[in-house]
Amino acid sequence: MLNQVIIMGRITHDLELKQTQSGVSLLRFNVAVDRGYVKQGEERQADFISCIAWGHRAEFINDYFSKGRMIALEGQLRTGSYDDKNGVKHYTTDVNVDNVSFTGEPKQQDSGGYPQPENNTGADRNVTTGGDLSVSDIADFEDIINDGAVPF
Repeated sequence: MLNQVIIMGRITHDLELKQTQSGVSLLRFNVAVDRGYVKQGEERQADFISCIAWGHRAEFINDYFSKGRMIALEGQLRTGSYDDKNGVKHYTTDVNVDNVSFTGEPKQQDSGGYPQPENNTGADRNVTTGGDLSVSDIADFEDIINDGAVPF
């Protein structure tokens, strides 16, 4: 049998890390995942997926992610049920998080926005590699045409 879920989307609300009575960290949150298709003339739709993380994973998510940030998750679907105060039974489906990944999205700035590139042309960029090497202008590089032939 196979029960594996992989999703990538945005966290929909502020995170609140909780502790169980035995001291285990617990984090419940929702992830908005865009659907892969849009009907002509309609807005893109999203599914809001309930997730739960435990222990160090919960603490990691709480420390490094926040509302609106893109997150990639692997986990398993878990179903459950509970009775509300009126005795009505409710059924739940959650992704029990096993792995968390960053998506390569730029880190948020203090203003709450995301940094935008000043010039998308690729020319006149000043790229520093961390050492003494610096590339100040990549406009003189040529494109390599891939004709499918092996170069050796």
